[in-house]
Amino acid sequence: MTDLALTLPAALNISEKTAELFARAGITTLRELILHLPLRYEDRSHLTPIAALRDGVTVQICGEIIHADLIQRQRRILTVTVRDEAGDMCKLLYFNYYPSQQKAFVPGRRGLYYGKACWTPRGYQIHHPEITWLEAGQIPQLAEHLYPVYPTVKGLGQARWQGIIKKALDLILPTLPEADPLTAAGYLPLPAALTALHRPPDNSSPDALLDRSHPARRRLILEELCAHQLAIQNARARARSQRALALPADTPLLRDFRAALPYTLTHAQERVCAEIAADLAQATPMMRLVQGDVGSGKTIVALAACLQAIAAGSQAVLMVPTELLAEQHAANLRRLLAGFPVTLTTLTSKMAGAEKRAALAAIADGSAQLIIGTHAVFQEHVAYARLALVVIDEQHRFGVHQRLQLQEKTADYAAHQLVLTATPIPRTLAMSLYGELDLSVIDTLPAGRRPIQTNVVANHKRDTVIARVGANCRDGRQAYWVCPLIEESDALECENAAATAEQLQTLLPDIRVALIHGKMANDERQAAMAAFVAGEAQLLVATTVIEVGVDVANATLMIIENAERFGLAQLHQLRGRVGRGSEQSYCLLMYQPPLGDTAQRRLRIMRETTDGFRIAEEDLAIRGAGELLGTRQTGEAMFRVAKLPLDADLLGETERLTRAFRAHHPDWCQTLLDRWTAARERYLNA
Repeated sequence: MTDLALTLPAALNISEKTAELFARAGITTLRELILHLPLRYEDRSHLTPIAALRDGVTVQICGEIIHADLIQRQRRILTVTVRDEAGDMCKLLYFNYYPSQQKAFVPGRRGLYYGKACWTPRGYQIHHPEITWLEAGQIPQLAEHLYPVYPTVKGLGQARWQGIIKKALDLILPTLPEADPLTAAGYLPLPAALTALHRPPDNSSPDALLDRSHPARRRLILEELCAHQLAIQNARARARSQRALALPADTPLLRDFRAALPYTLTHAQERVCAEIAADLAQATPMMRLVQGDVGSGKTIVALAACLQAIAAGSQAVLMVPTELLAEQHAANLRRLLAGFPVTLTTLTSKMAGAEKRAALAAIADGSAQLIIGTHAVFQEHVAYARLALVVIDEQHRFGVHQRLQLQEKTADYAAHQLVLTATPIPRTLAMSLYGELDLSVIDTLPAGRRPIQTNVVANHKRDTVIARVGANCRDGRQAYWVCPLIEESDALECENAAATAEQLQTLLPDIRVALIHGKMANDERQAAMAAFVAGEAQLLVATTVIEVGVDVANATLMIIENAERFGLAQLHQLRGRVGRGSEQSYCLLMYQPPLGDTAQRRLRIMRETTDGFRIAEEDLAIRGAGELLGTRQTGEAMFRVAKLPLDADLLGETERLTRAFRAHHPDWCQTLLDRWTAARERYLNA
């Protein structure tokens, strides 16, 4: 059988430069290539006369170039007039084009043009069509099959995908077995499934091929889910075989800390604390995910776990995604630990030289007991005296390497791991995605919290919103103003925040406005945040750096500008910065009309509910599990073909099959793992 782990240059004789392009699409091996499925299928088997074009319908036309013109409007548009054999004409429009493209449109040249027809009062247009040029007198060779269109990256056209996948299938398909344990269970053979999806038969329907119930797609989905389940089971078995430091649960430090708290923990917090304490007392490493909605009190639960490690003479690390959050956590925890014999140290990449050297020395000699930091806590030069517990806040923001590197900080034992997430994940989905971790849920908010009232406001009412901010601050309360997300440029986002802060300070001269964004120096950001926490600044203008962890009970109003640019999970996190005290809190979602269907749906959901679980379900339905959990950010797509919760109906079948495979086909289990999870095995082991 062909080795699916072969790299593309070794297997298909392509250049390293071409291989780099495919690597940008996440494909380096034969295995990854054949499992890269088409995004859609196009029917290019016939031609449509220009006279028969219909608005919004994707078509293929054949015609000759009459002329090409550059039209100057807000930007230059390349407009090409094409005439078919019947003498009817339409225009091809290019809003972004290269000079070489313009030179290709020579009058009299013939081609096939594929794209969506668009009706205008001046006639039909096709924007940015795909072109196949024809030689003089050449009869068009129309596709005999559906045309697969693959997800791609800049520099890789569809023709390149078609060619390399054909070479790969020609090499691999003859070597794949027709029969295996899944075909014995009634599923399509793997060669037939791959052929159906990459080389659809003549009678195939594009919609049917994309349907998740199609036998070919079902085969691959089930394979991947089974492989994922097997990998999780392996990870759990390995974790149980490792040795960890057993940390006694009932210590004077923990008892004194709990007694000194100015409030009573909720029943949910008590339950989760007990689950964690029992895990930490064992000599096998804890691997636990704590899930709690924004404001549910995960931090105090994590701190209790850290104190259990510290009381046993060990160290604990709290790793957070941003420097601002590290600073916030450090300030809050120092306040909670005042009077207790606990030494807290922060470690971030932007710390000054002398300060960082002192922190590293304290971590190495063990005098730093609780370490709070960003990714800097796992860098190679950081040595720990006796690290027993790693707490990872908002885990989906960290990638594979971070978890692996933290595990490598302990020499002859494994550190306990506690993962905190404010992304509510349905239990069945959590067990599929984070099955290597035990799950705890903090499902109640602290007493006295009121639901945040959310309203949606068009941008043209900005003056009214500013007046409301002023009234809120003059009443002795505080407010946040979150500036729009600008995906193209962090620098632009920060410039926009600075301009907004300046404008609001001018319009509200009696209110002190503070500003924080990701490009500020550490001391500037700390000073701005400290002023807001102390109540010296009444309005905090910020980018999304305040998305997680910022906790100011007196802040009761959240303004999110251009809310249509944000995802549901992010909106929910931002809204969760208010509603932290007993006062009624409000969130205003400003938007720029007109809104698309998805943006309308997101804002409607935010207005209707503050329930994180419902918001997560809706976000899953809109975006899928990979994006909700941020796996795109870490560069580790959780699944290639399967999608949860869309394929949740197969989870029961997956469990039944994996049990049978382990019992009767152990060798084939390894084949599945090699095919689907080779890159993720290290992640699950971390």
